[in-house]
Amino acid sequence: MALQTIEHDILALVEGFNGKIAYKIENGSGDTIGLHKEESFQSASLIKIPMIIEGYRQSERKKINLKQSVTIPPSVVAGGSGVLHTLSNKVSMTVEDLLTLMITVSDNTATNMIMSLLGIDEVNQCIKELGLKNTKLERRMQDFKALKEGRDNTISAEDTIICLKAIHTGDFLAKESQERIMRVFDNQQLKDKLPSLMGGGVKIASKTGGIRGVSHDCAIIRSESQTVYAAVLTENTRSEEDSRQVISKIGKLIYDGMMSK
Repeated sequence: MALQTIEHDILALVEGFNGKIAYKIENGSGDTIGLHKEESFQSASLIKIPMIIEGYRQSERKKINLKQSVTIPPSVVAGGSGVLHTLSNKVSMTVEDLLTLMITVSDNTATNMIMSLLGIDEVNQCIKELGLKNTKLERRMQDFKALKEGRDNTISAEDTIICLKAIHTGDFLAKESQERIMRVFDNQQLKDKLPSLMGGGVKIASKTGGIRGVSHDCAIIRSESQTVYAAVLTENTRSEEDSRQVISKIGKLIYDGMMSK
Protein backbone atom coordinates (compact mmCIF):
# COMPACT_ATOMS: atom_id res chain seq x y z
CA MET A 1 0.00 0.00 0.00
CA ALA A 2 1.25 3.48 -0.89
CA LEU A 3 0.72 5.35 2.37
CA GLN A 4 0.38 8.66 0.56
CA THR A 5 -3.02 7.49 -0.72
CA ILE A 6 -4.47 7.71 2.80
CA GLU A 7 -2.39 10.60 4.15
CA HIS A 8 -4.84 13.35 3.11
CA ASP A 9 -7.80 11.60 4.77
CA ILE A 10 -5.85 11.01 7.98
CA LEU A 11 -4.77 14.66 8.14
CA ALA A 12 -8.40 15.71 7.67
CA LEU A 13 -9.42 13.50 10.60
CA VAL A 14 -6.62 14.82 12.78
CA GLU A 15 -7.36 18.45 11.91
CA GLY A 16 -10.76 18.20 13.55
CA PHE A 17 -9.49 16.49 16.70
CA ASN A 18 -9.81 18.42 19.95
CA GLY A 19 -6.59 17.49 21.74
CA LYS A 20 -2.95 16.65 21.20
CA ILE A 21 -2.37 13.89 18.66
CA ALA A 22 0.61 12.24 16.99
CA TYR A 23 0.96 9.29 14.66
CA LYS A 24 3.42 7.35 12.61
CA ILE A 25 2.51 4.74 10.02
CA GLU A 26 5.11 2.69 8.16
CA ASN A 27 4.78 -0.05 5.57
CA GLY A 28 7.03 -3.04 5.02
CA SER A 29 8.98 -1.15 2.37
CA GLY A 30 10.01 1.51 4.88
CA ASP A 31 7.73 4.25 3.50
CA THR A 32 6.29 6.40 6.29
CA ILE A 33 3.78 9.11 7.02
CA GLY A 34 3.49 10.86 10.34
CA LEU A 35 2.63 13.88 12.43
CA HIS A 36 4.41 15.06 15.59
CA LYS A 37 5.93 11.59 15.62
CA GLU A 38 8.85 12.48 17.91
CA GLU A 39 6.81 14.39 20.49
CA SER A 40 6.83 12.92 23.99
CA PHE A 41 3.51 11.73 25.43
CA GLN A 42 2.53 10.13 28.71
CA SER A 43 3.01 6.50 27.75
CA ALA A 44 0.17 4.93 29.75
CA SER A 45 0.38 1.21 28.97
CA LEU A 46 2.53 1.57 25.83
CA ILE A 47 5.52 1.49 28.22
CA LYS A 48 4.76 -2.21 28.58
CA ILE A 49 6.06 -2.82 25.04
CA PRO A 50 9.77 -2.15 25.76
CA MET A 51 9.23 -4.05 29.01
CA ILE A 52 8.21 -7.25 27.22
CA ILE A 53 11.13 -6.80 24.82
CA GLU A 54 13.51 -6.62 27.79
CA GLY A 55 11.79 -9.61 29.39
CA TYR A 56 12.49 -11.87 26.43
CA ARG A 57 15.96 -10.41 26.00
CA GLN A 58 16.76 -11.32 29.62
CA SER A 59 15.42 -14.80 28.92
CA GLU A 60 17.79 -15.11 25.96
CA ARG A 61 20.66 -14.08 28.24
CA LYS A 62 19.56 -16.58 30.93
CA LYS A 63 18.98 -13.78 33.44
CA ILE A 64 15.39 -14.89 33.98
CA ASN A 65 13.55 -18.16 33.35
CA LEU A 66 10.22 -17.63 31.61
CA LYS A 67 8.90 -20.92 33.03
CA GLN A 68 9.80 -20.06 36.62
CA SER A 69 6.78 -19.86 38.92
CA VAL A 70 6.52 -16.71 41.03
CA THR A 71 4.11 -15.65 43.74
CA ILE A 72 2.76 -12.14 43.54
CA PRO A 73 3.32 -10.22 46.80
CA PRO A 74 0.74 -7.68 47.99
CA SER A 75 3.28 -4.87 47.53
CA VAL A 76 3.04 -5.00 43.71
CA VAL A 77 -0.75 -5.32 43.43
CA ALA A 78 -2.21 -2.38 41.48
CA GLY A 79 -5.71 -1.45 40.46
CA GLY A 80 -6.79 -0.19 37.08
CA SER A 81 -6.64 -2.48 34.06
CA GLY A 82 -6.17 -6.22 34.39
CA VAL A 83 -7.52 -9.08 36.46
CA LEU A 84 -4.91 -10.02 39.05
CA HIS A 85 -5.92 -7.32 41.53
CA THR A 86 -9.36 -8.96 41.75
CA LEU A 87 -7.90 -12.32 42.82
CA SER A 88 -6.33 -13.69 46.00
CA ASN A 89 -2.94 -12.26 46.99
CA LYS A 90 -1.59 -15.81 46.91
CA VAL A 91 -1.62 -15.98 43.12
CA SER A 92 1.30 -17.88 41.56
CA MET A 93 2.13 -18.06 37.85
CA THR A 94 5.07 -18.20 35.49
CA VAL A 95 7.07 -15.19 34.37
CA GLU A 96 5.83 -15.78 30.82
CA ASP A 97 2.22 -15.74 32.04
CA LEU A 98 2.88 -12.38 33.70
CA LEU A 99 4.34 -10.99 30.48
CA THR A 100 1.31 -12.28 28.59
CA LEU A 101 -1.19 -10.71 31.01
CA MET A 102 0.78 -7.45 30.91
CA ILE A 103 0.02 -7.20 27.17
CA THR A 104 -3.23 -9.04 26.44
CA VAL A 105 -5.32 -7.47 29.23
CA SER A 106 -2.81 -4.71 30.12
CA ASP A 107 -2.64 -6.06 33.68
CA ASN A 108 -1.05 -3.46 35.97
CA THR A 109 -0.23 -5.93 38.76
CA ALA A 110 1.56 -8.22 36.29
CA THR A 111 3.40 -5.15 34.98
CA ASN A 112 4.60 -4.11 38.43
CA MET A 113 5.75 -7.67 39.11
CA ILE A 114 7.66 -7.75 35.81
CA MET A 115 9.22 -4.40 36.70
CA SER A 116 10.48 -5.91 39.96
CA LEU A 117 11.81 -9.03 38.21
CA LEU A 118 13.58 -7.22 35.35
CA GLY A 119 14.68 -4.03 37.13
CA ILE A 120 13.72 -0.49 36.14
CA ASP A 121 17.34 0.39 35.30
CA GLU A 122 17.58 -2.66 33.05
CA VAL A 123 14.40 -1.70 31.18
CA ASN A 124 15.74 1.84 30.67
CA GLN A 125 19.02 0.41 29.38
CA CYS A 126 17.02 -1.66 26.89
CA ILE A 127 15.16 1.51 25.88
CA LYS A 128 18.51 3.20 25.26
CA GLU A 129 19.87 0.28 23.23
CA LEU A 130 16.71 0.19 21.11
CA GLY A 131 17.46 3.80 20.19
CA LEU A 132 14.30 5.23 21.72
CA LYS A 133 14.76 8.98 22.20
CA ASN A 134 11.55 9.99 23.99
CA THR A 135 10.82 6.93 26.12
CA LYS A 136 11.53 6.47 29.82
CA LEU A 137 10.30 4.29 32.65
CA GLU A 138 10.18 6.23 35.92
CA ARG A 139 7.30 4.82 37.94
CA ARG A 140 5.20 1.75 38.63
CA MET A 141 1.64 1.41 37.40
CA GLN A 142 -0.88 3.33 39.53
CA ASP A 143 1.91 5.06 41.48
CA PHE A 144 0.18 8.41 41.92
CA LYS A 145 2.73 9.57 44.50
CA ALA A 146 5.45 9.38 41.84
CA LEU A 147 3.23 11.35 39.47
CA LYS A 148 2.82 14.12 42.02
CA GLU A 149 6.60 14.17 42.41
CA GLY A 150 6.98 14.71 38.67
CA ARG A 151 8.06 11.18 37.72
CA ASP A 152 6.21 9.60 34.82
CA ASN A 153 6.58 7.14 31.95
CA THR A 154 6.79 8.58 28.43
CA ILE A 155 6.93 7.45 24.80
CA SER A 156 6.50 8.86 21.28
CA ALA A 157 4.88 7.53 18.11
CA GLU A 158 8.35 7.16 16.54
CA ASP A 159 9.63 5.13 19.50
CA THR A 160 6.52 2.94 19.48
CA ILE A 161 7.10 1.99 15.85
CA ILE A 162 10.75 1.15 16.62
CA CYS A 163 9.50 -1.24 19.32
CA LEU A 164 6.94 -2.86 17.01
CA LYS A 165 9.58 -3.43 14.34
CA ALA A 166 11.99 -4.92 16.92
CA ILE A 167 9.28 -7.40 17.86
CA HIS A 168 8.46 -8.32 14.26
CA THR A 169 11.74 -8.02 12.33
CA GLY A 170 15.40 -7.13 12.76
CA ASP A 171 17.97 -8.69 15.05
CA PHE A 172 17.46 -6.98 18.41
CA LEU A 173 15.73 -10.17 19.60
CA ALA A 174 16.22 -13.79 18.59
CA LYS A 175 13.69 -15.13 16.08
CA GLU A 176 12.10 -17.41 18.69
CA SER A 177 11.57 -14.47 21.05
CA GLN A 178 9.99 -12.45 18.26
CA GLU A 179 7.60 -15.28 17.43
CA ARG A 180 6.59 -15.75 21.05
CA ILE A 181 5.97 -12.03 21.59
CA MET A 182 3.98 -11.84 18.36
CA ARG A 183 1.73 -14.64 19.62
CA VAL A 184 1.09 -12.60 22.76
CA PHE A 185 0.23 -9.46 20.78
CA ASP A 186 -1.97 -11.46 18.38
CA ASN A 187 -4.04 -12.50 21.40
CA GLN A 188 -4.72 -8.91 22.47
CA GLN A 189 -8.11 -8.69 24.18
CA LEU A 190 -8.49 -4.88 24.03
CA LYS A 191 -9.46 -4.18 20.42
CA ASP A 192 -11.72 -1.13 20.57
CA LYS A 193 -9.35 1.33 18.86
CA LEU A 194 -7.21 0.69 15.74
CA PRO A 195 -8.69 -2.77 15.00
CA SER A 196 -12.32 -1.96 15.80
CA LEU A 197 -13.47 -1.04 12.28
CA MET A 198 -11.24 -3.48 10.40
CA GLY A 199 -12.72 -6.48 8.64
CA GLY A 200 -11.25 -9.83 7.64
CA GLY A 201 -8.13 -10.56 5.66
CA VAL A 202 -5.65 -9.19 8.20
CA LYS A 203 -3.98 -10.30 11.42
CA ILE A 204 -3.58 -7.61 14.04
CA ALA A 205 -0.97 -7.65 16.80
CA SER A 206 -1.70 -4.64 18.99
CA LYS A 207 -1.28 -2.86 22.32
CA THR A 208 -3.45 -0.09 23.72
CA GLY A 209 -2.72 2.49 26.37
CA GLY A 210 -5.00 4.75 28.32
CA ILE A 211 -5.24 6.83 31.47
CA ARG A 212 -7.34 9.91 32.18
CA GLY A 213 -6.96 12.32 29.26
CA VAL A 214 -4.64 9.92 27.40
CA SER A 215 -5.56 7.29 24.82
CA HIS A 216 -3.15 5.41 22.53
CA ASP A 217 -3.03 2.36 20.30
CA CYS A 218 -0.42 0.72 18.12
CA ALA A 219 -0.50 -2.32 15.87
CA ILE A 220 1.33 -4.57 13.45
CA ILE A 221 -1.23 -5.24 10.71
CA ARG A 222 -0.46 -8.11 8.31
CA SER A 223 -2.25 -9.28 5.21
CA GLU A 224 -1.06 -12.05 2.90
CA SER A 225 0.96 -9.57 0.86
CA GLN A 226 1.93 -6.67 3.14
CA THR A 227 2.64 -5.39 6.63
CA VAL A 228 1.85 -2.01 8.12
CA TYR A 229 3.08 -0.66 11.48
CA ALA A 230 0.88 2.00 13.06
CA ALA A 231 0.99 4.08 16.25
CA VAL A 232 -1.53 6.77 17.19
CA LEU A 233 -1.09 8.70 20.45
CA THR A 234 -3.55 11.21 21.94
CA GLU A 235 -3.34 13.41 25.01
CA ASN A 236 -5.21 16.35 26.59
CA THR A 237 -8.38 14.96 25.08
CA ARG A 238 -11.89 16.26 25.63
CA SER A 239 -13.27 12.75 25.97
CA GLU A 240 -12.05 9.18 25.78
CA GLU A 241 -14.70 8.45 23.16
CA ASP A 242 -13.43 11.23 20.88
CA SER A 243 -9.96 9.67 21.04
CA ARG A 244 -11.27 6.18 20.46
CA GLN A 245 -13.25 7.36 17.44
CA VAL A 246 -10.35 9.12 15.72
CA ILE A 247 -7.96 6.21 16.36
CA SER A 248 -10.56 3.72 15.06
CA LYS A 249 -11.14 5.78 11.91
CA ILE A 250 -7.40 5.95 11.23
CA GLY A 251 -7.34 2.16 11.60
CA LYS A 252 -10.16 1.86 9.06
CA LEU A 253 -8.32 4.05 6.57
CA ILE A 254 -5.22 1.85 6.94
CA TYR A 255 -7.31 -1.29 6.50
CA ASP A 256 -9.15 0.04 3.43
CA GLY A 257 -5.84 1.06 1.90
CA MET A 258 -4.38 -2.40 2.47
CA MET A 259 -7.46 -4.12 1.00
CA SER A 260 -7.74 -1.91 -2.10
CA LYS A 261 -6.46 -3.45 -5.30
